[in-house]
Amino acid sequence: MSQEHRTHEVSDTDGPHGIHEGHAGDDGPHSTFSGYMIGFALSVILTAIPFWLVMNHVISDRTVAVLVLGGLAVAQIIVHMVYFLHMNGKIEGGWTLLSTIFTLVFVAIAVAGTLWVMFHMNSNMMPGHTDHMNHAAHGGF
Repeated sequence: MSQEHRTHEVSDTDGPHGIHEGHAGDDGPHSTFSGYMIGFALSVILTAIPFWLVMNHVISDRTVAVLVLGGLAVAQIIVHMVYFLHMNGKIEGGWTLLSTIFTLVFVAIAVAGTLWVMFHMNSNMMPGHTDHMNHAAHGGF
């Protein structure tokens, strides 16, 4: 049989539909040098800005500083996920992004729950609590 009349034979490395896995069926993004350089530049900027803000005491209110620095940290995480981990809604039919969102929600719930429990344990069970001090002052224990 000549080369022109041969049909595509499915090999062991081909997927279930005869598509060679890793090449023809790959719908993920391919990295470019310019993409990495954009990610690198954004990472440097998102690192330099918080450093400058903290070192020069630009924000005097602690709460505002924490919110601004937290926002810049989230922006840095997103830059890393997009430019270096190449995460988007197209890879693996969106399952990678969906699992990442699930993980972030799970971690947020765990962190919020831990902080809530620790705050209430600190305010209700520490020896310096006001009820404990009043009880000791009136001859308790």
